[in-house]
This record gives sequence, C-alpha cells and structure tokens, in this order.
Amino acid sequence: MDRSYPNRPFVGVGAVIWRNENILLTRRGKAPRADEWSLPGGAQEIGETVRDACLREVKEETGLTVEIERLLDVVDGIFKDARGQVQHHYTLVDFKAHWISGSAVPGDDVAEVRWVPLSELDAYDLWDETRRIILSSAPSPGS
Repeated sequence: MDRSYPNRPFVGVGAVIWRNENILLTRRGKAPRADEWSLPGGAQEIGETVRDACLREVKEETGLTVEIERLLDVVDGIFKDARGQVQHHYTLVDFKAHWISGSAVPGDDVAEVRWVPLSELDAYDLWDETRRIILSSAPSPGS
C-alpha cells in the first residue's frame, strides 16, 4: 500500500529500547526519512493493538525480543513536499522498552542497527522529535 500523499494519517509505532546504558538506533532503509537514524518501529496492522504492533515491528526490524515498560508519547509526523503538500502523515505511538533477548540485526526495511550510549546521541542526526522522545525515556540521575 502506497503511503505517499495519503487521504488520512497512518498509525505507526516506535520503541526506545534500552540495554544497560545503551539505546538501539536504526538507520532507515525506506522512505520517509530513508538513510536517517531513528527508532525501530513501523505501521500498525488491522486488528493489532499498538503494543502488539510495537513488539512485532521491533522483532521484524531488529531481531530482538523486548518488554514494553510504558507509553512515552504520541507524535505527529507530518512531512510535506517542496510544494507544501502533505507527502507523508503518521500518528506515531512511542514506547519505552527493555532488551530481553536476541542480537540486533537489520531486518526488512532497516539498513543498519547500532547500540548507542546516551552520551553519544549527539553524534547522530536525528529528527528533533526522535531526540526528544529518547531523552524523555532516560533514567533520572541517581536512579
């Protein structure tokens, strides 16, 4: 199903996955935002809860099994073309999750996966909303 120039938003899910002090970033292999670093995730399917969609997408994109801790936020991803028309429109539901098992490997529409210490996050050119979501999931100092 083509998601360019939609007549309605699509629901997407994402996960900030923690393993010790590191988070998992994925380099997107497809539009929108191809070749950019992001969170693992993707589209919710009919009949699927957002939590189930998140777990499935993480498994498909990274090979990991994770446990969802909590909802972080819902973000509007509205991307316009050079003429100002909405080319992509996603309602993104982002969760905080923890690594349970598996080795991170790029799956279906991911070009690369990388565990990144939070202290090195600035080295990655992330969408402002992605950076905000990641930082909102960080443990409090001293916890």
